[in-house]
Amino acid sequence: MKYVNMFFSWVAARETAQALKTLAQAARGVAASTTDPAAAHAMLDSARDVMEGSAMLIQEAKQALIAPGDAESQQRLAQVAKAVSHSLNNCVNCLPGQKDVDVALKSIGESSKKLLVDSLPPSTKPFQEAQSELNQAAADLNQSAGEVVHATRGQSGELAAASGKFSDDFDEFLDAGIEMAGQAQTKEDQIQVIGNLKNISMASSKLLLAAKSLSVDPGAPNAKNLLAAAARAVTESINQLITLCTQQAPGQKECDNALRELETVKGMLDNPNEPVSDLSYFDCIESVMENSKVLGESMAGISQNAKTGDLPAFGECVGIASKALCGLTEAAAQAAYLVGISDPNSQAGHQGLVDPIQFARANQAIQMACQNLVDPGSSPSQVLSAATIVAKHTSALCNACRIASSKTANPVAKRHFVQSAKEVANSTANLVKTIKALDGDFSEDNRSKCRMATAPLIEAVENLTAFASNPEFVSIPAQISSEGSQAQEPILVSAKTMLESSSYLIRTARSLAINPKDPPTWSVLAGHSHTVSDSIKSLITSIRDKAPGQRECDYSIDGINRCIRDIEQASLAAVSQSLATRDDISVEALQEQLTSVVQEIGHLIDPIATAARGEAAQLGHKVTQLASYFEPLILAAVGVASKILDHQQQMTVLDQTKTLAESALQMLYAAKEGGGNPKAQHTHDAITEAAQLMKEAVDDIMVTLNEAASEVGLVGGMVDAIAEAMSKLDEGTPPEPKGTFVDYQTTVVKYSKAIAVTAQEMMTKSVTNPEELGGLASQMTSDYGHLAFQGQMAAATAEPEEIGFQIRTRVQDLGHGCIFLVQKAGALQVCPTDSYTKRELIECARAVTEKVSLVLSALQAGNKGTQACITAATAVSGIIADLDTTIMFATAGTLNAENSETFADHRENILKTAKALVEDTKLLVSGAASTPDKLAQAAQSSAATITQLAEVVKLGAASLGSDDPETQVVLINAIKDVAKALSDLISATKGAASKPADDPSMYQLKGAAKVMVTNVTSLLKTVKAVEDEATRGTRALEATIECIKQELTLFQSKDVPEKTSSPEESIRMTKGITMATTKAVAAGNSCRQEDVIATANLSRKAVSDMLTACKQASFHPDVSDEVRTRALRFGTECTLGYLDLLEHVLVVRKPISPLLPCYQESLSFGLILGTEWVDPEDPTVIAETELLGAAASIEAAAKKLEQLKPRAKPKQADETLDFEEQILEAAKSIAAATSALVKSASAAQRELVAQGKVGSIPANAADDGQWSQGLISAARMVAAATSSLCEAANASVQGHASEEKLISSAKQVAASTAQLLVACKVKADQDSEAMRRLQAAGNAVKRASDNLVRAAQKAAFGKADDDDVVVKTKFVGGIAQIIAAQEEMLKKERELEEARKKLAQIRQQQYKFLPTELREDEG
Repeated sequence: MKYVNMFFSWVAARETAQALKTLAQAARGVAASTTDPAAAHAMLDSARDVMEGSAMLIQEAKQALIAPGDAESQQRLAQVAKAVSHSLNNCVNCLPGQKDVDVALKSIGESSKKLLVDSLPPSTKPFQEAQSELNQAAADLNQSAGEVVHATRGQSGELAAASGKFSDDFDEFLDAGIEMAGQAQTKEDQIQVIGNLKNISMASSKLLLAAKSLSVDPGAPNAKNLLAAAARAVTESINQLITLCTQQAPGQKECDNALRELETVKGMLDNPNEPVSDLSYFDCIESVMENSKVLGESMAGISQNAKTGDLPAFGECVGIASKALCGLTEAAAQAAYLVGISDPNSQAGHQGLVDPIQFARANQAIQMACQNLVDPGSSPSQVLSAATIVAKHTSALCNACRIASSKTANPVAKRHFVQSAKEVANSTANLVKTIKALDGDFSEDNRSKCRMATAPLIEAVENLTAFASNPEFVSIPAQISSEGSQAQEPILVSAKTMLESSSYLIRTARSLAINPKDPPTWSVLAGHSHTVSDSIKSLITSIRDKAPGQRECDYSIDGINRCIRDIEQASLAAVSQSLATRDDISVEALQEQLTSVVQEIGHLIDPIATAARGEAAQLGHKVTQLASYFEPLILAAVGVASKILDHQQQMTVLDQTKTLAESALQMLYAAKEGGGNPKAQHTHDAITEAAQLMKEAVDDIMVTLNEAASEVGLVGGMVDAIAEAMSKLDEGTPPEPKGTFVDYQTTVVKYSKAIAVTAQEMMTKSVTNPEELGGLASQMTSDYGHLAFQGQMAAATAEPEEIGFQIRTRVQDLGHGCIFLVQKAGALQVCPTDSYTKRELIECARAVTEKVSLVLSALQAGNKGTQACITAATAVSGIIADLDTTIMFATAGTLNAENSETFADHRENILKTAKALVEDTKLLVSGAASTPDKLAQAAQSSAATITQLAEVVKLGAASLGSDDPETQVVLINAIKDVAKALSDLISATKGAASKPADDPSMYQLKGAAKVMVTNVTSLLKTVKAVEDEATRGTRALEATIECIKQELTLFQSKDVPEKTSSPEESIRMTKGITMATTKAVAAGNSCRQEDVIATANLSRKAVSDMLTACKQASFHPDVSDEVRTRALRFGTECTLGYLDLLEHVLVVRKPISPLLPCYQESLSFGLILGTEWVDPEDPTVIAETELLGAAASIEAAAKKLEQLKPRAKPKQADETLDFEEQILEAAKSIAAATSALVKSASAAQRELVAQGKVGSIPANAADDGQWSQGLISAARMVAAATSSLCEAANASVQGHASEEKLISSAKQVAASTAQLLVACKVKADQDSEAMRRLQAAGNAVKRASDNLVRAAQKAAFGKADDDDVVVKTKFVGGIAQIIAAQEEMLKKERELEEARKKLAQIRQQQYKFLPTELREDEG
């Protein structure tokens, strides 16, 4: 029993903590939303009292569990619990509107004291006036009660206003009632009036209490019905008083009472999501039928008695009609509720263990009765009445406790209910004794004893009420779907129409009772009567048509019929041996599915039979659930049959599945016939028989499945691997540890976080790419295998042993979570669209993440200091990533300050924070040899300080403005270096924790500390140099040199990179080095500060990227050890050469150019990664490609010339050929010569690349000259000129072009050839073999071009000689001929001059883009 108490106490404490968290959030929300500061403070203060009291309560409960028999502990616990209950009441009363309701309740109580006097003074008003005032006050109070009910569904301010108005109307009504009591002729009549007024007072208090409860918790079960019942009680008690006090014409008060009752019950139809009564659906139908019959008879009686003037009978018929209408409304509301919850998408409510509202009402009634008991002015009859109320409610409470204790399975709750009932009963017995003594002698002493006896009873009832309000005991309200609400609509519309038309009918009948001879009124009465009859008929039809479960039965029958047809088709396919085998799932999985589905169907048989016999609201849910199992049943059965080789077994599975479906179909027909009507006895036997047949079919198929089940387990290899790793954790003697706890702790943290990341990825992939879950599950299995081993070693090296046990236990728990997650991943891969499995997988992934956090917390308990170091290192990594992002913004010129602050505003803050970081660094280094707590504190402090320092440096960089991005980058790089050094220092500190002074890790720690100091010093120097333009560049360059040295140290370490990259990536990174080198040379020549700063920033990034890419490429799987060694060596040499270059830039007077050949030789290390690897963006590669492309273009043009004439043996271009042949042969010679020239240029290009003399010639982005790309554009010009020559030759032969165009094309070939030769000569060795071949090829092109020009010119001159001029003999004609010739000559001369100017302009423009060396060459 002790352990049971501890368990339930633990559960209650956990739920209390969760509830307090929710309460705190809600209290803050209420306080934030209120406009009254005093109300906000009161809410927060009361919530704080609840928190403090709850903490004390949990502490006292803990002490009581330790000493169960200690009476003092139990007493303190009870006192603290009472204080918490009181604080909770105060907290609730602070809610908006609650205080106003309490004020209204208090006002009603104060007003009700007027009824406690022994005798009332006689009335001074006439009877008719007093009666009229009472009627008006009654109408106002009834209307206010309706407004209170309506206000509970609105805002809190509405309830406050409605309760205040209700209180005022109650005061007026009470005064009118007392005035009417003064009209009584006898003492007995006066006592009856006073008693009715007290009943109205009690009913009014209950109404406000119910409204208060519903406004606090609108979703509270049955609260709305209790509120409606309280409102009806107010109306009924008012009607009783009016009936007693008024003297009207017969029939009038009955009509008024009826109208008030109809107005009260109308609220039942607003939103019927709670049961109104205990009636079943068919009971509702019967109730509607009976009440409609009674209503019809009473309506006829109303009409008949109004005609005959029999007013007493008229009033009686009105009362009967009112009760019948109320009964119809209740039945309609209950039927609508049952229709709503019967929809398969709705969820029916569940009755709670107790009714908290009942307990609250009893508590209120007992307190009011006790107050009357101790009131000195109470009469003996009032004392006896109060005693009766106390006995009645305490008896009801004890009975409710007895029922609750018998229902609950919680032993603690059972015992508490019994004990509370005993306390209430004993307190009541003691109070009754004092009441008897008081009744015998109304002395002050007896009243004092009575007052003392009421205190224990009130306390016991309050404690019981607080315990009964536990959410564990309350009911769960129904959740009606939109489809269910639509099904309710016809019933509700008919009922509302019935009430509305009935109200009109009663008002009309009241008029007829006074004036029965008014024909128009009789016509109106007939119309309302007809409307009432039609609405009742519509109500009955709607209720019958919406019978729960009928529609669902029809749908389910159709679905199972389809399934039977599917199984018949599969049976036919099996008979013909053509049943397709399912290859998408294993037979084990199919058998498991089939077994599970059949078992679920078997579990539903009895619930469906029960629902069909007497629970109509559950019938639709159950049959829909049953039908939903048959489609997977058929799929699984056909799948299993398709994988069974034996034909007989195939047919057995299919036949038994069909038998089960047919028996289910018979069950549905019987259930539909029964419909959940307990009075349809003739259908119950058929339901029982169908259920029995269905059970037999389930048993048969289960026997077959058990026989055919495979013995092979369903657990996959990954689950086995995880289970095996878990089992090794329990091995008695672990392997001999090779490291310390810190080493294993670091590794366990690494694998734990990897598992958490994999779990998160599995959550994502379950939605996007379920097919990738297998790989992730395998990765998780592998990670857990490593984790289990490292966890075992960590547990073995942890001190004390309890920590090791905790680590081992939590790693095992994590293993269980991984198994569940892997299983769900496998299930989701089988059926990727299964949303339920996806949800389960997501839940399992979350569980794995939570268990990872538990493992990490256990590790932290093992060594708090090193765990804090790991956490701090993670935080610093985030800071470094954030600084990288900030550098990107600064480089883009978008890092700006938010206001007009300057760097001077941040300088002191940066220096102060940097000084604090140095102090934290000292503590961190010394913490390695101190206690874990001090180490943890130092690690946390350093992480917080570097975070603060990074922020202030970023603010300082932003204050510099985006006009100087390079200085911004220098400053951010400085803090980034500090962050990197701190990360390394934290790692070194973690490794050196608890190690002796001579351990190698201590030397590593000292080195990391030295680097940290260096980088902090560099940061301080950078901060001081930011505003000094004279030293800004020098400081940036010094910081870059130091950073590159640290990067080189990391590069030369033996650590293997976590990932590898391709050799192409390494080659691409050398391009950045080339650009940085150019910048460095330019900065050294210009000596401008901004150039030096830009060089420093670019150099830092280029060298870092190159070293990273080089090391990653060196460890590529395809790279051999020899190549790796050479690549690492060349990477080091390249970096050292670049460092020398930067140092020469720093000391400008040292020459820079002698370094370049050696440095460029080191830079070519990329070639050793393989001759096939090239950089597609390398200018030299582009040049060679263009040369080869030009050669191919020229060869294609030559082939085009060949097609101009039939092939013949080659001829020489001499004088023996005619003009066209000379042209073609010369053009062919030029094409052949330029092809040889370009190929020779390509060979020269390769030689230049091998010598490292070729690099891209940077050009202005706006330039577009032919020299802007050097050798590349020259090769393109040769190809273009040759192509133009071929086109001109073709046109000339065909007679479409002049010889001048041919001559111009040939000269252009010669000119572009000369430019290509010059471009190659700039860097080439003049004595090389490739250059000699290039020169010879160029001479050949020149000779062929000259031959073509001479031939064309000769042909042109010959043609001119052959042209004869016919001179006109007449004088006038001769002069005109001379003038025309002179005109043509002058025109040609002007065109020649314009052409020369145009050519000169073209050459001048092209000369601007000519490189310096080419200009000198031409000169």
